[in-house]
Amino acid sequence: MSRGGRIAVASGCVAVFAALVVVLALVLDRSFPPPLPNSRSLSVEVTDRDGALLRVFATEEGRWRLKPRLDAVDPDFLALLIAYEDKRFATHRGVDPLAMMRALGQMITNGRIVSGGSTITMQLARLLEPRPSRTLDAKLLQIARAVQLERQLSKDEILEWYLTLAPYGGNLEGIRAASLAYFGKEPASLDLQQASLLVALPQSPETRRPDRNEQAARQSSLRVLARAAEKDLIDPAEIERVAGLDFLVRRRPLPAFAAHLAQRARAGNPERLLHQTTLLRDVQANLESVAKEAAERLQQRLSIAIVMADSRDGFILAQVGSAGYFDSRRAGWIDMSLASRSPGSTLKPFIYGLAFEEGLVLPETLISDRPANFSGYRPRNFDMQFQGDVSIRHALQMSLNVPAIRLLGAVGPARLASLLRRGGMRYRLPATDRPGLSIGLGGIGTTLVDLVQLYSGLVAIDGRSVMLSNGVDAQSVRSGNGPLLQSVARWHVRDILRGVVAPVGSPRLEIAYKTGTSYGYRDAWSVGFDGRYVIGVWIGRPDNSAVPGLTGRSAAAPVLFEAFARSGKAIEPFNAPPSGAVRLARADLPQSMRRFLTFEERFERSTSGETAPQIAYPPSGARIALSRTSGEAFLPLVVKLQGGRPPFRWLANGKPVDSVVRQRKWQWSPDGRGSASLSVIDAAGRTANVDIIVE
Repeated sequence: MSRGGRIAVASGCVAVFAALVVVLALVLDRSFPPPLPNSRSLSVEVTDRDGALLRVFATEEGRWRLKPRLDAVDPDFLALLIAYEDKRFATHRGVDPLAMMRALGQMITNGRIVSGGSTITMQLARLLEPRPSRTLDAKLLQIARAVQLERQLSKDEILEWYLTLAPYGGNLEGIRAASLAYFGKEPASLDLQQASLLVALPQSPETRRPDRNEQAARQSSLRVLARAAEKDLIDPAEIERVAGLDFLVRRRPLPAFAAHLAQRARAGNPERLLHQTTLLRDVQANLESVAKEAAERLQQRLSIAIVMADSRDGFILAQVGSAGYFDSRRAGWIDMSLASRSPGSTLKPFIYGLAFEEGLVLPETLISDRPANFSGYRPRNFDMQFQGDVSIRHALQMSLNVPAIRLLGAVGPARLASLLRRGGMRYRLPATDRPGLSIGLGGIGTTLVDLVQLYSGLVAIDGRSVMLSNGVDAQSVRSGNGPLLQSVARWHVRDILRGVVAPVGSPRLEIAYKTGTSYGYRDAWSVGFDGRYVIGVWIGRPDNSAVPGLTGRSAAAPVLFEAFARSGKAIEPFNAPPSGAVRLARADLPQSMRRFLTFEERFERSTSGETAPQIAYPPSGARIALSRTSGEAFLPLVVKLQGGRPPFRWLANGKPVDSVVRQRKWQWSPDGRGSASLSVIDAAGRTANVDIIVE
C-alpha cells in the first residue's frame, strides 16, 4: 500500500476511534465517573501577610505538591507550554484528533514514535489515574477520561491541576514546587531559560533533572525554544542568547521560615491547606539570620528568641523562637518566644512611669541609692555597689535596684500589676502569692511576646497599645482600654531610655531600649523601640539553668541593635513631645521635687526639732570606776540620752537588754570589768553607741 493510502486508512481509523471515544465517555460518565482532582493531597502552606511562602509541609507520601494560580504563573511559560505540549488546548474537548493523526502518521512513516498525541487533558488524566503499562486499553481509558474531565472541569482548572501534579524530578510535583526548588522563586518571575526548562521537564523528569543531568536539561530547554521560534512566539535570536547563558541549577530546600509558628498553625487546624500569618517574610528571614549568627558566637547550649512588632496595627512582623529549629544542642525545637521566664529589670521603666504620672518625681529629681530594708526585703544593685544620691534619669539608665524599689513602694505593687494587665501583658506569680515589691526586679514570669506587647504601649501615639497578633496564636486579654500611662509620663520614660548608651561595638541608633538580667544569670533580655517598631530579644538556656556572666547588657543588647539594623525596616522617628513635656534642670524644679523622700522620711523631717539620738553620758572612751555591793555586784551605771524619738531599745555588747523604754535615762549593770559597748536605737531606726572601760 502506498504512503497516501496508509495515511487515508489511518485517518479513517482515527475518525472511527474518536466516535467510539465519545460513546465510551458517555457510558463511563454514568457507570465509571472520572477521578476528579482534590485538595486533600496537597502540601500545607504557611504564608506571610502578603502571601509570600514562609513554610511548606510535604504531603503524607513525602511529595512537595503546591497548587498554583494561573495569574501567578509567568505568562511566557504558559505560552511556551501550550505551544510545546498542546497548541489546540483552548479549542479541543480533551482529545486533539489532528495531533493524534500527526503522531500516528509519524509513527507509520518512521517506524517508531516520533511525537506523542497526548493533550494536556490526557496527561492530567494519566496523572490522576496512573497505569503501570502503556497498553492500548490504558490509552483508550486515558482518552475517555480526558473527555470526561473536559465535561466537568474548565480549561483553567485543567491547566491548574496539570501544573499541580506534573512531575519535575525526585519528589517535586507541580510548577511551584519545581520553581522554588530549582530557582528559589515563585513561577511568576521565571526568565526564558528557566521557563523553557520547566516546560521540558515533565516529559522525562528524571533524565532531564537539571541538578543531575545538566546537558540533557539544557538541550531539552533549547528544543522547547526552537519550537516556540517556529511558531513565532520568540525571536530566533533568543535561542542563541539562552544557549550562551550559564546553566547553574541546584536543588534548594523549600522555604522553612518561622518553623515554630508554622507548626502551631498546622497543628491548630490540620484540615486547612493555607495558613496566613501577620509576619513579613523578609523581616523574618533577616532576624532568623541575626539569631543564628549570634548563637554561633555564644555558648553551644544558649538559645535566642527575637520578636518584632508594629505598634500601629499590632502585627507581629517576625517571631523567632530559637536560633535553629533542628539545633539539638540548644533544644531549638522549643519556642522560647513563648516560654515564661523572669523579666529581670525590664519592668523598671513602668515603675518610673507610674511615679511620673503620680507627680512624685521628675527626671532630675534626686533619689537615694543606699542600702535599705523594705520590711525585710533588702535589694542590692547588680554590681553590689551603691552610688548615694543620684538623679531619677541616672537611676533608670543605670538600672539601679534600690531607687526602683523606693518608687515602687511609693506607687504600690498593685498599681504596677494593674498597669501590666492594662498593657495586655500576661504574667505568672508564685502560687498563692500577691504582687509585692519583688515584681519590680523580675519576681514574676512572662514571655518575650508579652514583654513586647507591654512596651508597645510606650510607643503608641495615644498610649492605647494595640493587641499584638501573629495570625495564629490567641491574643492576650487586657482588663482595661485606657492608655498605658499619661502622655507626659510616657514621654519622660522614652526620653530617658533614648539616652542609654549603645552597647560596646554597636552603632548608635535612634532607639530607646532597656536591658534586664534575671536572678542567677538565667535570662538576658533587651527590649527596644523607635517611633513605631518594638523589638525584644531573649537569650538563655531552655532548661532554665544558670549561665555565669550572662547579662542583658553584654549579650542581649548587641543582638537588639543588630536586629534593628538588619530588620529591613528603616528607623522611624519618635513623636514630638506632648503638651507639658519639658526637660527641667534640678535647679529649676520646685523645692518639693528636688529630692524624693519616702513617707517615713518625710514624716521624720516634719517632726519639729527632732534630732538623731546621742549618748550624752558616759562619753565614748571613758574609764568608769563603779562601786560594788556587799555581794560583789557592780552598782548600776546611769546612762543619759539626748535627742532621738522614743521609744528606745538598748543593747549592751550587741545584745538587747531589758525592755523598750521611753525615758532618756537608763540604768545598766555591767557583768564585770573590761571593755563594753553600749548602743541605742530610736523609733526612727537611728542609732548611737559608745565604747567604755569598766574598772
